[in-house]
Amino acid sequence: MRLLLLSLVFCLASCQSGQKKKETATAQVLNGKSVAFDLNGAIEDCESQLEIAVPKLTDLSKHPRLIETNETEWKEIPNGRLVWTSGFYPGILWYMYEITKDEKWKQEAIKRTEVFEDFKTITEHHDIGFMMFPAYGNGYLFGDKKEYKDILLTSANSLASRFNPKVGTIRSWSNKMHPRWQQHITIIDNMLNLELLFWSAKNGGDKSHYDIAVKHAETTMEHHFRDDYTSWHVVEYDSLNGKVLNKHTKQGLHDDSRWSRGQAWGIYGYTLMYRETKDKKFLDFAQKIADKYLELLPEDYIPHWDFDIDTTKDDDRDASAAAIVASGLLELSTYMEDEALQNKYYNAALNMLTSLSSEKYSGVGKADSFLLHSTGAKSLGHEIDVALIYADYYYIEALDRLKKMNSVN
Repeated sequence: MRLLLLSLVFCLASCQSGQKKKETATAQVLNGKSVAFDLNGAIEDCESQLEIAVPKLTDLSKHPRLIETNETEWKEIPNGRLVWTSGFYPGILWYMYEITKDEKWKQEAIKRTEVFEDFKTITEHHDIGFMMFPAYGNGYLFGDKKEYKDILLTSANSLASRFNPKVGTIRSWSNKMHPRWQQHITIIDNMLNLELLFWSAKNGGDKSHYDIAVKHAETTMEHHFRDDYTSWHVVEYDSLNGKVLNKHTKQGLHDDSRWSRGQAWGIYGYTLMYRETKDKKFLDFAQKIADKYLELLPEDYIPHWDFDIDTTKDDDRDASAAAIVASGLLELSTYMEDEALQNKYYNAALNMLTSLSSEKYSGVGKADSFLLHSTGAKSLGHEIDVALIYADYYYIEALDRLKKMNSVN
């Protein structure tokens, strides 16, 4: 069955030699039409975009964060202990090396990764997972940089230090950073940082990291989701007894709205949980979140920045959410025993990638990014209809996953 072959993708470091690779993968229907996704073409476009952008990004004290509306070049911001996006650019370079095996991308990735080793001691917030694993984790996995192991283990210890056993989650933000909330804050985004803890538990780190990740996911599953399997963004807990105090948003339309990237973090996060634990409750939950998300999508499979906006007045999309979900659904499809469900999630992911690579959303010929039309925080008045570095990261991750899946088909 395809399930057995696809599942190997996430267990093996490299694909078996001599297996035939597909150049395209066919999606079912997009906007009422049968379409084919040109995987090799999408990868070539990404590489050509990096060829344009990398020579411009020479200041190692900064990283590309966004391309403003109607601009063409990346706006760089200083690397800093409170800047959660710093790991995505080196992560992109590691993926390009993994896909092409071109040594120049490995050398560029090393150069961009090793400038923030000191971030391994960050305990001020939860984003150390986002900052360190795409860079040092991918370097360890794809670049055979075994010397990164201790950096990753220290990073995991730093993240684990924010776990509150009375609450059952890792504290995401400090109250000084976000004074609206006075006690223990956890955001749905935090699900992605659990990968660092699982990696640590398997690679010589504290075995409690596994238990912390599982408990965080269980608590989040209990309190962060509505009956319809959509997610709140922020949950505030009493630090002493774990009681839920408030359910709010920071980047969504309003406190009770369905912020699309929040739903994306959930789909990806609970798929990750099943990969690492093989606990069927996490697989079942990932499916329920994914099914609800797919119900809410417009025809082109790219969500609006919040599912509850008035689309007669606001058409801003979030390509970053689509890229995250596409990557997550590709993996989710490999865990389905039923072929119809395999195809459901696989084809949905292909439809997302087809739209993202299309003239409407691609940055090719228009800007230095892979993708356009992401929304970072419209409710806060910034990063509206822009290119975002993490949209590009999850897009190239999805392409890498699809390439590996095709190579074992």
